[in-house]
Amino acid sequence: MLKRPAPHLVLGRRGEDAAAGILRRAGMSILDRNWREGRLELDLVCKDGDTVVFVEVKTRSTAERGGPEGALTQAKRRSLSRAAQAWLAAHEAWDAPCRFDVVALVTRDGTFSAEHYRHAFDLASPLDSGHAPWQPW
Repeated sequence: MLKRPAPHLVLGRRGEDAAAGILRRAGMSILDRNWREGRLELDLVCKDGDTVVFVEVKTRSTAERGGPEGALTQAKRRSLSRAAQAWLAAHEAWDAPCRFDVVALVTRDGTFSAEHYRHAFDLASPLDSGHAPWQPW
């Protein structure tokens, strides 16, 4: 008997599919989906012109608790920053301009409402104590 994936995993996958479509329609190309290195993960890595865009996709079935974008905590931002560093190193792309976007989706009756937040956050401050900002731009 095949085990079905948990509902939140199915919802997350549908959200990532929808986000990828939104980003493609905005003219971006998808470079990677669910890229992992160890415990680090990037939902989507895109190219917008010459800019590498690291996209966090947040999908919820309801916006009752402030919506999906509220889940982007400072700790999550640090984790995304470390994952972006790993991706840039793995692809020898340190010279590329980069940014972090968020696509926040809420499903209602089987369809999504979505918000795309460009430049959702930056890394002007150090990653943590003892580390300098990770990219010179």
